This record gives sequence, structure tokens and C-alpha cells, in this order.
Amino acid sequence: KTTMPIPQHVFDPPFNILRSSHTVLDVTDLDASRKFYETVIGLHVEDADRDVVYLRGFEERQHHSLVLRKADVAACDRLGFKVGNESDLDKAAAFMAQNKIEHAFVEVPFQGRTLQFTDPFGYRIELYAAMEKRPHLLRRYEIYKGCHPQRLDHFNVFAPDVQATMDFYARLGFRLSEYAEEDGPNGRIAAAWLHRKGNVHDFALTNGKGPRLHHFAYWVPTAMNILHLCDVMASSGYVKNIERGPGRHGISNAFFLYVRDPDGHRLELYTSDYFTGDHDHEPLRWSLRDPRRQTLWGAPAPRSWFEQGSPFAGQTVREPQFVADVLVAD
Repeated sequence: KTTMPIPQHVFDPPFNILRSSHTVLDVTDLDASRKFYETVIGLHVEDADRDVVYLRGFEERQHHSLVLRKADVAACDRLGFKVGNESDLDKAAAFMAQNKIEHAFVEVPFQGRTLQFTDPFGYRIELYAAMEKRPHLLRRYEIYKGCHPQRLDHFNVFAPDVQATMDFYARLGFRLSEYAEEDGPNGRIAAAWLHRKGNVHDFALTNGKGPRLHHFAYWVPTAMNILHLCDVMASSGYVKNIERGPGRHGISNAFFLYVRDPDGHRLELYTSDYFTGDHDHEPLRWSLRDPRRQTLWGAPAPRSWFEQGSPFAGQTVREPQFVADVLVAD
């Protein structure tokens, strides 16, 4: 029996989050960041001016899934989730008020009513129900670039208190698909993969100094797209921006590549995970001692992987409550 309980699925959460939707990043050189994400990674620019760039994947109908904002200091400004309808925004506001969580409705370009809040752990989140639609680009193969990124898949954050953060988001209807745990009768959960849309994860938590963004991820069609991106980066001056991979995680079964943008924000290119939509899907436990969870093929992650991340704007980074007996991230 573990002292770190597995959360039970909440079928009737206080409001309905559908999926992870978009990342808002503060960047110090907007031109350099746009070049990286548009011409190297291959995201499509929808709108841009001297202060902000909006991009999306080729499968996405929404206006944006990545927002780059010109700033003096690089940081993650917000993580965005889409909710079911307008009433969910009011239910979310009521939940925040009941739980004394700072929140406010704000005007956000290209989005309908948007509720922003900072959760009890320092993650800056925004919720919306409607975003401006743009024409489908899925079959516009003549404008594909980079690794052909299709859609935003998930976020992964460093969490000083994985258990409490996991329990909070489980209250909001997030379901646990996989987790990494210390061995022994008092083993603690050091990482958790939580989803809303029936894949392996929308929101993953990794034990470490936080709140910080570890990475955000785009789904690509095949492993060959990831291998092609390695060639693109190697031949266009970005080979040093490749941090880890290509490889395959045991966790999520994902074929992956991790790269760093000009400010050091970490991006994962990701494919080959699996369906978790059944309500009785049992979460998969991984021992921290099992090296296959991080990399099925055995290549270790670099130290930067465990130590570096993007702070959330205005939030104080705290030490983790415990140091895992094995370094863990995915």
C-alpha cells in the first residue's frame, strides 16, 4: 500500500475542460522565435505584428495554439485549455471563488470570453469556450514545412508537490493514464500523466523545482517527420538546439524529439501514443528504477532535461517537497 494515493476519476467535475489548447510564451527576440517556429518547426503563422505572433498546426481549425509575445524576460505566460461551452466558464469562476483562487475574466484577441486564474501551485491558466476559426490546412500540403506539426498535444510542468497538484486537477476531471513511483511501501509519486481528451496526457506533472514549464508538445503524423526535422535543424544552423532524441519513451509509447527554441523554451515533437478514452482505463505504474520509462531504447536524458525549464511569469520558483531517488521526467 502506498502513502501516495491514486486519484479516482471524477465523472461530474465542477466544469468541463475538453483539452489542452494553447501555450503563451514570452520571448526576448520575436523575429528569431518566429523564424524558429515558422520555418524550422513548420507551424503556420495566422497573425503577427511587432509585439506578438500567433501560430497553429495544420490540423487545427482554431486561430492559434502558440502565442509568442515580445518581452524583456523569457517566461511562460499562460497555458490554455478549452472548455465545453460558455456556462462552463461561469461554473469555473464560481469554483475559483469558492476555493479562494485568484481569477478574472479578461479580453484576449481572437478568443471569446476568457477566464484567467493562477492555480494554488502557481501555474497561470486560461480557459475559453470559443476561439475564432480559420480555414482547414490539413490538405494544404504545398505549404507544409519542418516536421508538419498537426496539433498541440500536451503540456508538461515541473511540480514541487506532484501529489497535491495531481489531486487538484483530478477534482477538475483529469484522469490519470500513467505514473512513475518510488518503490517500497511508502513510495511517492514523482510524475503523473493526466488527460481529458482520451490520449495519454493533456497535462503532465514532473517532480522538481516549480512552478515551471518543462515542455509543450505538438503531435506530428509519423516518426519520419521527426527524423526529417533532425535533418532540417542540422542543415539550417540549429543542430545545437536539439536537446534529446529522437527516441521512444516507455511512458506513453511516444516517439519523440526535444528541441530548445532561441530563448530555451523546450518543445517536444511527438507521435505514436495510444487511446485512453474508456472510463475504466487502469493507470499504468512505472517504477522509478525502470530505465525503460524514460527511454525504451536505453539512451539517458541529459542533465539539462532534469534541471532546466521556463518559469511562469511573476511566480516564485520553489524547491520540490522531496528529491526522487532517481531523476525522473518525460
